[in-house]
Order: sequence, then structure tokens, then C-alpha cells
Amino acid sequence: MNNILCIIPARCGSKGIKKKNIIDICGLPLIAYSIKDACKLKQEGLISNVIVSTDCKEVADIAQKYGASVPFLRPSELSGDDAKSIDFILHALDYFEQKGESYDSVLLLQPTSPIRGFDVLKASIDMFNESDEDSLISCYKEEYVNDLVMYHKDGAHLKPLNKLHNKAVRRQQHGESYVRNGSIYLTKSNYLLETKQIISDTPLFIEMSKLDSINIDTLEDVEMLRNTLCK
Repeated sequence: MNNILCIIPARCGSKGIKKKNIIDICGLPLIAYSIKDACKLKQEGLISNVIVSTDCKEVADIAQKYGASVPFLRPSELSGDDAKSIDFILHALDYFEQKGESYDSVLLLQPTSPIRGFDVLKASIDMFNESDEDSLISCYKEEYVNDLVMYHKDGAHLKPLNKLHNKAVRRQQHGESYVRNGSIYLTKSNYLLETKQIISDTPLFIEMSKLDSINIDTLEDVEMLRNTLCK
């Protein structure tokens, strides 16, 4: 069994939606959904620790209310718009290393992708534990959107990504793609430390539905999430 640290990131700043990580979704702050999922994993013995990495006292108080640990406030240099996820992950691993605690793997649960379900999380961890792979990500299957229907903007015109874009290729001939949905990232700690990357070149994947892959980035996403969860 892997010794897994779950990190839920939630910085103060947000360009698009003010206090995005703690906005009300059906009576709960957004971050609470991820915390509840993670705490259940811990209760079942599937992970070892659940922390929220934040630079915000308000977020920290809410996180602790719902059962997560907030052992530190994230430094400001790791909390700006340009901060990368790998940086706060390595910061957390280093924090625990300084205290004599080490973890085999890190489970990253972004609060902005809250629809997971315990069964999907458990299946992800079981799959990862039974493999020798360095990382696992969650995805949804996309059977329409691909380079045959995609273009770059070129001044007042569009430049196709695929030269067959206007050859009447039927949808059934497009082929399927798997799109990373941002909900689950699971990575071995030694891979994180050695490569400074969260996703390996050939990650394992767990498939989720497209409906469950809502990622909060705009107010329209918030309404879609509320319409999905507030039933």
C-alpha cells in the first residue's frame, strides 16, 4: 500500500471568479467537495494525510472546518498567477521531509474539478498501487473534437490544424481522444522530485464521464456545476 499525501490547492487570488475556491455550491464552499472526498479516502485507509495548500487564512479556516489539515500557509512566491502546481507540491513534500515525514506518492485534487465520486477515486488508487507506473490522470472520452474540426486564428481567417478539415470526413472516422479533465492526478514522489513534473509521458488513466468533468473557470461553469449538483 502506498503512503499517499493528498494535496488540495486553493490560493487566494483568482482572475476570473472572486474567491473561486470557496464560492457557495449548493450550500457548501466549493473546496468542501474535494475535502470530503479526500477525508473519506483517509478514513478507508487508502491515503495517509489530507492537506490544503493555501496562502489564505480564510480558506485555511474553511478547510479545517471540513476536516483537512493546513500545516502551513503557502509562501506568496508560490501563490501568484504564474505559480506552477509542481512548485507547491514540492514545497509540501519538503515541508514534511523537514519534519521527518515522507510519502511514496502525491494525490492532487483540484477543488475546481469537484465531481469525482468515491468509487472513481478508489479505483484510481487501486489501479496505481497495482502498477509500476509513475503517474495516473483522470480523463473523459471525446469522440468529436479533434484536429479535423480545429483551427488557429490567422488574422481575419482561420488556419486548419489538419489538411483534411474540408474533406467531409464522417464523425465515425474521426477517432476518439482522451482529454485530461483536471480532477485526479496521482504521482510517485520520486518522479516528482527527479523530473519536476506531475504527469509522466505514458500515464495510467481513469475514465470519467464528460458530464462529471466540469472544471470551474468561468461563471458559466459555476452555473453548470450548480445545475448538476443542486438536485
